[in-house]
Amino acid sequence: MKSYDIIVIGGGHAGVEAALVSAHLGHKTLLCTLNIKKMSNMPCNPSIGGSAKGIVVREIDALGGSMGIGADHTYLQMKMLNTGKGPGVQCLRAQCDKYDYPHFMQTLCLKTKNLTVKECEVKALLYDKNKVYGVKTKSESIKAKAVIITTGTVMDAYIYHGKNKISAGPDGEKPSVGLSDCLRKMGLKVLRLKTGTPPRIKRGSIDFKQAEIQLGTPGHLAFSYLTKHYVPLKKQLPCYLIYTNEKTHKIIRAHLDESAQYNGTVQAIGPRYCPSIEGKVMTFKDKKRHQLFLEPEYKDQESIYLQGFSTSMSHPVQEKMVHSLKGLEHAEFLKYAYAIEYDLIDPLEFDLSLRVKKYQGLYGAGQICGTSGYEEAAGLGLMAGINAVRAIEKKKPFILKRNEAYIGVMIDDIVTKGISEPYRLLSSRAEYRLLLRHDNADLRLTPLAHSLGTISEERYLAFKAKEKQINRALKILNTTRFGSKSEVNRYLKTLKYDALNAGVSALDLLRRPSVTLEGLYPYIPSLKKLNLSEIAISQIEVMVKYEGYIKKQEKEAKEFNKIEDTLIPSKIDYLHMDGLALEARQKLDKIRPRSIGQASRISGVNPSDIAILVLNLKKK
Repeated sequence: MKSYDIIVIGGGHAGVEAALVSAHLGHKTLLCTLNIKKMSNMPCNPSIGGSAKGIVVREIDALGGSMGIGADHTYLQMKMLNTGKGPGVQCLRAQCDKYDYPHFMQTLCLKTKNLTVKECEVKALLYDKNKVYGVKTKSESIKAKAVIITTGTVMDAYIYHGKNKISAGPDGEKPSVGLSDCLRKMGLKVLRLKTGTPPRIKRGSIDFKQAEIQLGTPGHLAFSYLTKHYVPLKKQLPCYLIYTNEKTHKIIRAHLDESAQYNGTVQAIGPRYCPSIEGKVMTFKDKKRHQLFLEPEYKDQESIYLQGFSTSMSHPVQEKMVHSLKGLEHAEFLKYAYAIEYDLIDPLEFDLSLRVKKYQGLYGAGQICGTSGYEEAAGLGLMAGINAVRAIEKKKPFILKRNEAYIGVMIDDIVTKGISEPYRLLSSRAEYRLLLRHDNADLRLTPLAHSLGTISEERYLAFKAKEKQINRALKILNTTRFGSKSEVNRYLKTLKYDALNAGVSALDLLRRPSVTLEGLYPYIPSLKKLNLSEIAISQIEVMVKYEGYIKKQEKEAKEFNKIEDTLIPSKIDYLHMDGLALEARQKLDKIRPRSIGQASRISGVNPSDIAILVLNLKKK
């Protein structure tokens, strides 16, 4: 029987990150995928990043993952979102080439040392009472020290449009059949969710004059801190904005019986934050129109993605709906929209390391854990891969706190609170989002990556050099002072500030709105000589201008970590703990929280229950 250290089931965004990090850490890894050519596929929009998600991609990169590098090599347009808001919510979004991105990641996998990619369908797991030790395909059994399930949306998947139901995976893939039954036999709770995708329209059939052009953002923008080459704005492809109208809404309302979502054909719950167009029209009946975006899927092909128009309507109704849109009256369909329903494991079955609590050696990542989106999947895949390796090496699991990373927020949310719909990361989910910024992911996580061994020594030394530069710049700003007769008054006048009437530090000047580091260069030669990178400049300006707010959140996080660091013994008996409410006993026993902090976030566990729990821990 063949044997590997780690077997990853599924070659989507979660599976690829899990397999790559396992191999990079020196472990013999097997990636089982239904189709090598569909690895890292983008069955929905070929975009990476977006609100909160863009920060996750930065975090993946800072921890040594690959998604950000792949996006930087294959984007058609790069945009910084929320530029009119504070730094806590600003993040990148890239429209990538639907062929180039998967091809880049597939090539990376196939040439990675210690990683074997095999086309096969895993039908069951090899397991005993409390341990998983391999997988069973149609033709063979393969042993492993750990198994990571990253099946995305293919487990017992069905495609829906109108009243039609087809056994199939996304984007023409085959479904995975058999593994769900095995998981149920193992005593794991299997749930069912749905998601969907919009139609693809032929570019030449669209009248773009009827739409508002949406360009990328100027500047050297990238997800990866390693990226040095950028696509000039003039070579990036535009996207376009259009809207639905009353005619569109009327067609939808008249044909609800031909929507799988409304005619009872599909029962599973879909994502609240990415609803179908019929869901939007019926939920927000007072809205006269909804935003839609026309986005290119390839740099040299005709396919245009109609973002915001996900639907499970029958094909003839989809045509009527699309033809009611301005500029799409003569639109030709390249692919129809559909809904997809799939199996997953209840995320409450996982602990904070993404290990299934009932079985040693079994991990999960991506949509099998209840998340939605490529970025969430990749982040979970990276963490599952790291923790599977650490378990094999008999090391403590690597767990990110809520004040350390959006990835930490996501994992804590899903394994502590569970899900009732596909989980999507939002900036509002992070209580310390000013600490979890787009610009500072490397400052937060690269030292951790170095200790884990997921980044090279060369990369770490380059990071330390940049960190040293930033500290030198802050020292120069703090020790440089300007008086009432200083030349800097000319710069302040251009910004409509009054001339200085007393001495002030350069650091205090930089705190002022509109004052920039580069604007101060002519008056501080030693600062200019540092030759700071764009990323370092951005980090310094945010650190200085938002220092008060940042220190406040750091103080709050420190207080929070006092209870977060109060660990609970793994074998504590909740069911017989005097004073706990019955619901609290059941929930605590099922979830087995790692700390008092995690216990306090469990739905159904009240402050009085936490007080009883703390009292019992003190007694012990």
